[in-house]
Amino acid sequence: MTTSLRSIRPAAVADSLEEMEFRTLADFDNGQLGVFWSEGGGTSPWEMHPDCDELLQILEGAIDVEILPLAGGPGERVEVREGGMFVVPRGCWHRQTMLARTKELYLTPGRTLHSTDDDPRD
Repeated sequence: MTTSLRSIRPAAVADSLEEMEFRTLADFDNGQLGVFWSEGGGTSPWEMHPDCDELLQILEGAIDVEILPLAGGPGERVEVREGGMFVVPRGCWHRQTMLARTKELYLTPGRTLHSTDDDPRD
């Protein structure tokens, strides 16, 4: 068996990127492990992963994650700060607001759907 083993420093990779340039660090199942950075203040479009949970880890900075519950109703918000992790449940539409300059590692082992609707559940 041939493998190419390597150690990855996600924060260092993020330092080499342009703002909002997403870099895949490794393929993972049917998705990827990646990293990006962004200045504070921006809110992402909605996204949803129909096949998997998604792991978010804040390497630097802070985000506010808004989750739309599967059963309907108003969104719920969770603040995740530097060093923290958050698991987005499978099938839940979510978006994030950067509260400060943020470097983020994400693990999304499946497909990603996007929406710019006010409520993508409709």
